[in-house]
Amino acid sequence: MSVYAEGNPATKKALKELVAKAPVPCYQPGPFGPDVKDGENAAEGPHYPKAHRWYARVMVKGNKIVRVIA
Repeated sequence: MSVYAEGNPATKKALKELVAKAPVPCYQPGPFGPDVKDGENAAEGPHYPKAHRWYARVMVKGNKIVRVIA
């Protein structure tokens, strides 16, 4: 399941810039969330209603993205 970053960054570059400033809160949509498990997760964005244009592997700790891996 993928997670979404708060602030709805339009690009992966924008997500990296947000994370460089401070951990970014994230959530998991649908019946499995909103809490996100700690560790490596898939992220995508921007979120609905816009079409997804980027995907990333992120490190999550305490429902916050702390690092963009790839």
